[in-house]
Amino acid sequence: MRALAALSRFVGNTFAYWVLIFAVVAFLQPAWFIGLKGAIVPLLGLVMFGMGLTLKLEDFAEVARHPWRVALGVVAHFVIMPGVAWLLCQAFHLPPEIAVGVILVGCCPSGTSSNVMTWLARGDLALSVAIAAVTTLLAPLLTPALIWLLASAWLPVSFMELFWSILQVVLLPIILGVVAQRVLGAKVRHAVEVLPLISVVSIVIIVTAVVAASQAKIAESGLLIMAVVMLHNSFGYLLGYFTGRLFKLPLAQRKSLALEVGMQNSGLGAALASAHFSPLAAVPSALFSVWHNISGALLSTYFRRMSEKEDREIAARQAAE
Repeated sequence: MRALAALSRFVGNTFAYWVLIFAVVAFLQPAWFIGLKGAIVPLLGLVMFGMGLTLKLEDFAEVARHPWRVALGVVAHFVIMPGVAWLLCQAFHLPPEIAVGVILVGCCPSGTSSNVMTWLARGDLALSVAIAAVTTLLAPLLTPALIWLLASAWLPVSFMELFWSILQVVLLPIILGVVAQRVLGAKVRHAVEVLPLISVVSIVIIVTAVVAASQAKIAESGLLIMAVVMLHNSFGYLLGYFTGRLFKLPLAQRKSLALEVGMQNSGLGAALASAHFSPLAAVPSALFSVWHNISGALLSTYFRRMSEKEDREIAARQAAE
């Protein structure tokens, strides 16, 4: 079991590489993965169940201690990412299916790996976990509402169908995970240790299934979609960070806001797009999944150096006094 836990940690720490490798393989050999499309929704439910196993009441203590900081992060997330997505669709005159896919990923809750990136960046982990948890719990209501509001101009959007889908693949599995944790207690500890492995395998399969199903369309317009995805993600980081700065949050909280705003639950985006729109609409989510793990790792490294520089400056001031 110890070896499996070590493998799980290794795979979790190298998440971005596995997503990138298998996305490339799926693009080059789509026939190998074309049959995986039916696994997208169950696998996302499994990831959300795993999230429920890790949630504790302490994770929400930050909401009680600093409610306005958590509220700021949640509002920033659900305003900035959908808004930037809509503006990019307008600016690039994206075709309907791609536009809906971009808006869809922009309306998703915070990404499942944002907490890891915040920890690596030496950000405020408690704030990061609280924002991720609250955005996820609000997703059944806010995600379909925002998609309906922003994407209806391109394609018909059913609020109720999206609402029920998110309820089934996000909220219900999380509740079951929380209940299992409360009932089984210490017995789930070993399961939690291998959750990174399960999550990475699940997200990798979701991404490869989407890439394989849309290989021809990606070859035709993949560069355009990738450019939009990179801009979307970058503006999320930038505007999230400066929102924290505008409200005079300390550096650690500004880092958390940047990562929680810029990183999306792209697995949910891919599942919703595949179920309610088309494989092409799922491509922005698949590419976002690849890119935000790479950019998040790079940004967290930069943020960590900011902390180290700040520590040196504080130490120098203290020595001078």
